Formats: sequence, C-alpha cells, structure tokens
Amino acid sequence: MITVIVVDDDAHIRELLRLYLQKEGYQMVEAEDGEEALAIMEQTDVQAAIVDIMMPKLDGFDLCKHMRTFYNIPVLMLTAKGELADKEKAYRAGTDDYIVKPFEPKEVLFRLKALLRRFQMIHDEKIQIGTMCINRKNYEVQVSGKTIILPLKEFELLAQLASYPNQIFTREQLIEHVWGLGYEGNDRTVDVHIKRLRKRFSHCQSDFTIQTVRGVGYKLETLKAGGQS
Repeated sequence: MITVIVVDDDAHIRELLRLYLQKEGYQMVEAEDGEEALAIMEQTDVQAAIVDIMMPKLDGFDLCKHMRTFYNIPVLMLTAKGELADKEKAYRAGTDDYIVKPFEPKEVLFRLKALLRRFQMIHDEKIQIGTMCINRKNYEVQVSGKTIILPLKEFELLAQLASYPNQIFTREQLIEHVWGLGYEGNDRTVDVHIKRLRKRFSHCQSDFTIQTVRGVGYKLETLKAGGQS
C-alpha cells in the first residue's frame, strides 16, 4: 500500500484529504508542520508527500528542499498563494506539482496519481539514454556494452541530469540534489564535475550532450531516440 504524508497546519484539510486518500486505497500519515513531518518520515516509509507552504516552525519551501536532499519521493504543494513568484519559488525548492487553495480533492488525487506514475518511470533503477545505461543499483554506467565506473559524485550528477532529459538545472539545484544542503564548498564544483563528465563521455555525443545554459545552469540534451527505460 502506498503511504502519503500530508503536511498542513489546518486540521480540516488534513481530514478532508484523509477521507479521499483512504477511499482510493492510500494510507495516510499526517503532520501539522515541517518539523513534525521530518520526525515522522524518519520512522515511517512514505512514497509521496502533499505539503502546505505556510506553516509554523518549518515552512513548505524548506521542508521540500529537505525532502529533495534526503528522500526520493514526489512532492505536491498546496498553498493559498497563487502568484507567479510563489510558484517559481515552490518549483525552485523542488516541488513536482503545485495546487492553489481552495482546491477540489479529486484534482489532488488526479495529480498525485500522475506524479506517482511519472516518478516511477523517472526513478527506475536503470536509465537508458541511447547506447548509455545508468544503473542506480550498482552505480555502473554501460556504453555500448562497456562498463564505466565513475566517482560517486560524478555518477550522481550524471544520473540526476539523465533522469530529466532536456530539463535545465541551476548550479544551486544540482548542489542540493547531489552534494546536499549542508555542502559548504563553492558551487563552481559543479562546473568541474560537468567538465569531467563531458570528457569521459565525449564518444557518446551522438546520443546526448551536457549543455551549458548561459546564466542559468546545465541540461542533458538527448540527440536521438533512446529516452529512459
């Protein structure tokens, strides 16, 4: 059974979502702020999160950033804020989707199901890009049958980019995903690792390239059919 954590300081919203989630066969755990949610997630295996933004102690933005660093689950944000700047901040924090209050509970379910399907495809153990296969289970990369063993951070950086082909990541986002929020080094370390990856996979340029998006960051661009497994 899929367990969903709902984090909202409004007890009525938590109860409403519980009714709909349980009716659809989901198990739900709940928290009224970000700190409580983190404590619960240390003890409970959850597969998705529905998170309010405006909460005491630890708000939804910071909670989402923490989840992105330490948990491999889709996040759906609920908020009364509908301005474009707030949506941008939510997506930069790492949310996978965003719904403005008041909302229809059925829409939350539709979006949750879509996220779970998409997340399963994205986070399969193997990612296929042309002739390259990235195996998350044994940290190996195979290109045309040849196995390549990468240093851990290079592997994680490549897997992050390859999981979302053609999506742009800022250096800050890559630092958070690969090195974690506690990283105290210079974000130019991303540039160094990108340079190394380009050199290692220069022979795969018919399948993909790692593009620099000036003033923003990087993306892995697929150049022919292959996609993800």
